[in-house]
Order: sequence, then structure tokens, then C-alpha cells
Amino acid sequence: MNKIKVVNPIVEIDGDEQTRVIWKLIKEKLILPYLNVDLKYYDLSIQERDRTNDQVTKDSAYATLKYGVAVKCATITPDEARMKEFNLKKMWKSPNGTIRNILDGTVFREPIIIPSIPRLVPHWEKPIIIGRHAFGDQYRATDIKINRAGKLRLQFNSEDGKENIDLKVYDFPDSGGIAMAMFNTNNSIEGFAKASFELALKRKLPLFFTTKNTILKNYDNQFKQIFDGLFNEKYREKFQALGIKYEHRLIDDMVAQMLKSKGGFIIAMKNYDGDVQSDIVAQGFGSLGLMTSILVTPDGKTFESEAAHGTVTRHFRQHQRGEETSTNSIASIFAWTRAIIQRGKLDNTSDVIKFGNTLEKATLDTVQIDEKMTKDLAMMLGKTSRESYVTTEEFIDEVSRRLMNAVVNERKKSLCRL
Repeated sequence: MNKIKVVNPIVEIDGDEQTRVIWKLIKEKLILPYLNVDLKYYDLSIQERDRTNDQVTKDSAYATLKYGVAVKCATITPDEARMKEFNLKKMWKSPNGTIRNILDGTVFREPIIIPSIPRLVPHWEKPIIIGRHAFGDQYRATDIKINRAGKLRLQFNSEDGKENIDLKVYDFPDSGGIAMAMFNTNNSIEGFAKASFELALKRKLPLFFTTKNTILKNYDNQFKQIFDGLFNEKYREKFQALGIKYEHRLIDDMVAQMLKSKGGFIIAMKNYDGDVQSDIVAQGFGSLGLMTSILVTPDGKTFESEAAHGTVTRHFRQHQRGEETSTNSIASIFAWTRAIIQRGKLDNTSDVIKFGNTLEKATLDTVQIDEKMTKDLAMMLGKTSRESYVTTEEFIDEVSRRLMNAVVNERKKSLCRL
């Protein structure tokens, strides 16, 4: 079978534990047999990040900027226990956070809807897309422990010497406490707003933006003013032409409205808010294993897709012991397809785009039509017997069978048309 030529490279970012296991299976059985693609490979396993002093993470981000499209496997963000387990030099930062900061992009998470899989929020009929600002705030904060009485102050000194701010924050007692300073930039917030508005136009969906500006009257209100200003200057007429709206809401009000809604909109959220809310939405639609995640730069020219879930450590421990596993690989498959589709769009290669869509359909039909699924999905349907689910490898094999049939049938149709 002739492979489909992918004109430009895709950056492949490998990861850790069980997701690394399924990553290899996906690439070998669902991608490489069909695509002639130059994969620029970066190993972001925790061992390799430690060996390179995390330089490999930075290198993968700069490669993503160079080539425009990347696909990323789930990775470990080490805590104290992980640091001891792997004998790490230091507690390295989240690789996702490092990549996001270099790309200065916005993360959009969207559920993968399979009609037969029940939802924890059953009246959610349409996707709810969470846009997460992927820069600054808690994820680049400076935090400290305070062990004695003293004064905490916030200071800013401008480079030109014309502005010097020195504010009292708190007088700590003898028992001490903790403190944190965080920041963001106007340029990054504007890029976040632009990416959110552009996606809303592309998907023809209403856009909501959330803050707590009633409490953080300078910090959060700056976000609101930038969003409102950009909308009024550049996007209001475009939104009106499509019959969609943009609206700012307080985060607590938005969460309440979201739960009561039927879905069908985008919510742009600050960094930490989006991190939490995207997982809530994933569970509401069924599972973190059914969630796409893409990182888009403000200019729309750089795109990274990844699985929204973690490294599935419990299943990896079973795998290490030689035991059977049944790990849901759908989000990882969709990480590949979304990167492939984006590569095709940037290169204007319709056959690449079509392959990505075909692989997505084969994956969904394996569950919806063939009723072949991993244990987590079977349990959501109330099925607990061993016969009701397949193993990690078996599921990917079932998708491979459907994909092969779809590709062969399409080739036959093409030959008949000729």
C-alpha cells in the first residue's frame, strides 16, 4: 500500500509510563503504516529530562516553533515521591508548563463525544470547550515559606527609574506562614484573547470569558479590559455576522450556568481556572480518556496536541508486573489525529487531512458500532464481566482493523472513479 506523503515534519514528543506504552503501539500500528512522515523525535521521559537538566523539554518547544506542529505524549511532573523514586537531581517543573511558556499559547480542551457512552451530566448535548491561558499566574509564581515574624512587601522599580512602587502586603506573626507573587503580561493576555476569539469564529460558537474581577480589581480586571477592548475593536462585527456572542462573566456564575446548560460554547479561563475546569468538564462528559487538548499560539501558526490525561501510573505498574491492562488510548489517538489534520491544513494536503478524519472515525466506530472498548468505558455502561472489555493492545488492534478496511475501501473507490 502506498503511504500518504506528509510534506513537512511533525515534532513527536514522547512521554512516560503507560501512555508511553500505548504511544508506541499507536505509532507502529495506526500511523507509520499509512503515513510517510518525518517525525522529529524528542524523548521527554523523566529520566531523559533529568539527564539533560530539562534541556530536552526546551528543545522540543523550540522545535515546535520551528516546524509548526507537534504531538505530545503525557509526561510525569515530579513531586517529592517521584523525585525519590527516580533519584532526580531536582524537582523539575511541569514539561507542559515549560512548553506553554515558550510557545505563549492557549490550551483548548474539548470532549470526544461517543453517543453510546453515558455522561455524568446527561443534559450536556453539545461540546463545551475550555480555553486555558497557558502563561504566568500560579504556574510561574514565586512562592516562599516564612518562618518568623516580619513584614512582606511588594516592590516594583521601572527600568527608566521613573516609577518605584513599594506596597505593604502583610505583617506576619511569629508562627510565620506562606506567600506568593504572580504575574502576567499585557501581550500574553492579548494573545490569549485573540486565540479565543479566533476559535469562536472558526467553530461558530459563543465565547464566554471568566474572571473574579470583583475581588482582584487590578489583576483580573486587566484581563477583562483587554478582552473587552479587543472584542470591540476587531471582533464585534464578525461575531454579529455569525449570530454568536461574547460575554464576560464571573467565574462562579459561569460554572453554575455551565452545569445547567446543554453545552455548545467556549469558555476562556485564566491559567489555574482552566486547569481545574477542563478536568471537571472531562468528567462531566464521561472521562479524561475522552478529551482532546491542543495548544495554539496567538498567531495560529504553531500547534501542539496532546492527551488531556496523565501517565496512568496504576496501569503501568500492572504492565511492569506482566499483568493484563485495559488502558483507554482514545485521547492519545486523537492527539495524533489532531496534529496530523493541522499539518495537512498548513500544508494544504487534503489526503493528510482525510486520513486524520478517517482514523478518528475508525476509533469512535470501534466503540460505538463494534462495541469494543476498554474497561473504563465498559464500566460506565454498567458492564463488569471480563468479556465486556478488551485489553490495551486489543483495542488498538480493533481500531487498526477498522482503519485498514476504511483505507482499502477508499482506495478501491478512488480506482473505480478513475
